[in-house]
Amino acid sequence: MTALSKYDRLEATGLWRSTPDAQKREVVVSIGDATLMISDLNDRAVTHWSLAAIERSADTDGRAVFFPDGDPGETLEFAATEAEMIDAIDTLRQAVARARPRPGRLRWLGAAMSVLAVAAVGVIWLPGALVDHAMRVVPPVKEAEIGAALLVRIERVSGARCRSADAREALAALAERTGATRIVIVPGGVREALALPGGTVLLNRSLVEDYEEPDVAAGYALVEHVRSASQPPLRALLEHAGVRASATLLTTGVVPPSALDAFTTAQLSRFAPTLPADEILPAFAEASLRSTAYARARDISGEQTLALIEADPMAGQVPEPIMPDRDWLQLQAICED
Repeated sequence: MTALSKYDRLEATGLWRSTPDAQKREVVVSIGDATLMISDLNDRAVTHWSLAAIERSADTDGRAVFFPDGDPGETLEFAATEAEMIDAIDTLRQAVARARPRPGRLRWLGAAMSVLAVAAVGVIWLPGALVDHAMRVVPPVKEAEIGAALLVRIERVSGARCRSADAREALAALAERTGATRIVIVPGGVREALALPGGTVLLNRSLVEDYEEPDVAAGYALVEHVRSASQPPLRALLEHAGVRASATLLTTGVVPPSALDAFTTAQLSRFAPTLPADEILPAFAEASLRSTAYARARDISGEQTLALIEADPMAGQVPEPIMPDRDWLQLQAICED
């Protein structure tokens, strides 16, 4: 520390003693760079005190008493007449005190940064970690239960699912060909197709009633099955519902009803984004399904689905029928019962 310029030439006389038992000596005190210099009357240096380590004790008989920090037995006394030196030492002591680091403030700052770090981890890492963990530990049976609970809520909007004993074989054939666990036809609500947790795929009745062949309904079901493989419906539900829903599922095995309601509303109000042709064409090839029928249903002109038409894996072939014509006719009439 550099002494303030106005104290460069300041000197005063005082009484100094090295120990409590020593005799007090008259000394000359001056202020230097970072030190208080104490000399005898012959200008010989007696000792130096660091300006950063000077303490002041209670005044005695009107005299200001100072001592080095940690050694109160060594003292330096000034009479009240040396007010300028006393003020100078006090001023420099206060300047040093202000410049010292504040451990309390540093501790507070460290604690605040730790809290912020934990909060950041909670906001950024925890939600994804909970969802990942849930996806690993939730058994298929529980996932199917969640899908069934969502279907109940969807039926409140779409109307009861279409049922017909005569169409059971057709639905089973459609599910087997497309990889779905089961196919459910609903009269409304679902815009086209929607995969639920547990492997159920919902199809709007228009996909079986408005087309002459089952390839269109099969195409929509197949694409939803492909979508659910890369974008699992349970993951979408938990990410939409937030941390609390994931934690509740992991601790109680139940997704909060409010989370199911909100997710249902969000799903029924949107069109599913189109998947790239190169992502779904291999699935059409593996299922021996014509992608052209699905492409024309999405865009009758074929302009927006040209890649699915030109790269149809079944082009020029006669794939095995998805189901007998009799079963297809029964499926087309499933919502009439």
